[in-house]
Amino acid sequence: MGGLSPEREVSLTTGKAVFEAIKKNGLDVVALDVDRKIALTLETSNIDIAFIALHGTYGEDGTIQGILEYAKIPYTGAGVLGSSIAYDKVKSKEIFKYNHIPSADYQVFYRSQDINTPRTLDLPVVVKPSTQGSSIGISIVKKESEWPKALKLAFKYSEEVLVEKFIAGRLLAIGMNGEQPFPIVHIKPKSEFYDYESKYTQGKTDYICPAELSAEEKSSCENAAIQVVRALKSRGIPRVDVILDDRGTPYILEINTIPGMTPISLLPMAAKQAGMSFDELVMEILKTAQLDQ
Repeated sequence: MGGLSPEREVSLTTGKAVFEAIKKNGLDVVALDVDRKIALTLETSNIDIAFIALHGTYGEDGTIQGILEYAKIPYTGAGVLGSSIAYDKVKSKEIFKYNHIPSADYQVFYRSQDINTPRTLDLPVVVKPSTQGSSIGISIVKKESEWPKALKLAFKYSEEVLVEKFIAGRLLAIGMNGEQPFPIVHIKPKSEFYDYESKYTQGKTDYICPAELSAEEKSSCENAAIQVVRALKSRGIPRVDVILDDRGTPYILEINTIPGMTPISLLPMAAKQAGMSFDELVMEILKTAQLDQ
């Protein structure tokens, strides 16, 4: 938990909650706050299984997974490749497109390019760093005057910036136990969009679980989430985020291979609706730990 990314504080909150849950279940558990010496720490810690509560860069992008593969320590979440492609929003989009999974039209901008590269998408658009989580660096651009500032902000966090056509609709989160969906959560932020503050501040967002969907809408969202899990080589208990438009089409935003486990996180909310307590969910995730090699 912890680590070196801008999501460090969220990761520490997740890690502490997971630590307490594992401890309550009577297992020997140690909390490792990840720093540059993590490989040496793992070598001397004598641990049998790693529960990864490490959000952001180095935690969700295949880096820590690769170290654990070398150490032959089974770990939770996706493997090296599954983690890496899920964390890279541009590569995820390319895979969605190849597999005919609905996703918003997009354009990629590169820091090395001239900042005046023409945008091919009409406003409004969503501007986001290709490799970042927790809505850090994201902007919704509705006016031309907002465009340069949004691009500059996103480039602070990533070499590549993903610009997507804004899709109006309901924001849904679908927790997946392997290929079995949990009850769907409808996310209703009180601000313009589901930003960092909305995600981690009590009372800033309303949640409806299970989401009020028709049988057809529910089925199409669940099927899209299953497609994503398969296409991005995910495993364990990830979360797929979707925008459901007015015509009932679920547009995939991303898959989160290490979902937050804070007191107001979406996956525990969905699991609770399915009759699974927080502690039971933690143990269920722990049981999925494995190695790629």
